Amino acid sequence: MTLIDTLQFVLRALTAHRLRTILSASAIAVGIAAVILLTAIGDGVQRFVLSEFTQFGTNIVTITPGKISTHGGSLGAIGSARLLTIEDALALKQSRYAQYTNASVVGNAEIRSQGRSRRVTAYGQGPDFSRAFNMQVETGQFLPDDDPRNPRAYVVLGAKVRKELFGDANPLGALLQVGATRFRVIGVMASKGNILGFDLDDTVFIPTTRALEVFNRQGVMEINFSYFPDAPIEAVVEDIQRILVARHGREDFTVKPQKQMLSTLSTVLNVLKFAVAALGGISLLVGAVGMVTLMHIAVSERIAEIGLLTALGATRTRIGMIFLFESIALSTIGGCAGLTAGATIAWLLKLSISNLPVNIPWNYVMSALCISIIIGLVSGMVPAMRAAKLNPVDALRTE
Repeated sequence: MTLIDTLQFVLRALTAHRLRTILSASAIAVGIAAVILLTAIGDGVQRFVLSEFTQFGTNIVTITPGKISTHGGSLGAIGSARLLTIEDALALKQSRYAQYTNASVVGNAEIRSQGRSRRVTAYGQGPDFSRAFNMQVETGQFLPDDDPRNPRAYVVLGAKVRKELFGDANPLGALLQVGATRFRVIGVMASKGNILGFDLDDTVFIPTTRALEVFNRQGVMEINFSYFPDAPIEAVVEDIQRILVARHGREDFTVKPQKQMLSTLSTVLNVLKFAVAALGGISLLVGAVGMVTLMHIAVSERIAEIGLLTALGATRTRIGMIFLFESIALSTIGGCAGLTAGATIAWLLKLSISNLPVNIPWNYVMSALCISIIIGLVSGMVPAMRAAKLNPVDALRTE
């Protein structure tokens, strides 16, 4: 038997037993399709979450009051954290790496205008906020570059607040009461929508110092330090620490680079994606077990055929190759069918459900396809060896 004769024999064997071929290939196809669908959704979620975090830029360092890492024993009363202030943010502007700095305060406040009122999230921000976080103004302007210690009482509205309080009327120049303080509207932000559960349209933006008065706070909640993209992050953090330690006398603050947080988040999401792929791999394993079972049954059903081939001169190696090629062909057919089905379903899901993040990670897909071929190779080994070892005389006697 030549190699071409062997391949033709395998093809006829597959077409002669269509039901067995379909069942064997389907077991692998379901596993491959499961891997594709689960990893596509997992990869889509990862991309969605990372894009939500990075749409404001990645060259940002957040400084918060208090040191979260532990060093030695308790410091008692002298260990209380010093508040971060607007003066700290102004001092950080002297850093050679500083592009923008912004002192931030967030709270919930009742706003009133033209006889209407509602509770919204009020952000106390500096004039650099819109530039540091890539926020766009639709109408008017953002908070002006006043002295941050004594800014004018101006307010910028979120898109939803503008619609709820002013409708289609032009709000610029109108008075808006935030808490007990009156502010003049100078701008409206472009719609940003919901980001990780926060509605940035249902907000108002006021100067940080004014927000401290509204919320009766002594210090800011955090300082955002935006550095030049080509600056080394280690040097940026060291410079921030140097400036603030010189002001505070000790490191009673926490510096959190956004790139570091994104790296940690990406690692967690990668582990999640791998775990989801492993769940799909279980389906592939189940399909492999089913294929091994069917191949063993195939050998049992074709003992007489094996004896005839041996009697006609086929060697044991050639007999083994027949069953090995057959199992590889089944796994390849099943893998391609699963690839097509999984990719098609993922594409349809992406079209039909616009908010569902679906993205096929082809490295996982190709790995699963290669695994399916290896499964065919491994699952065909034992049946092929068993078939090759049959005694031709005994095999011919089998009905």
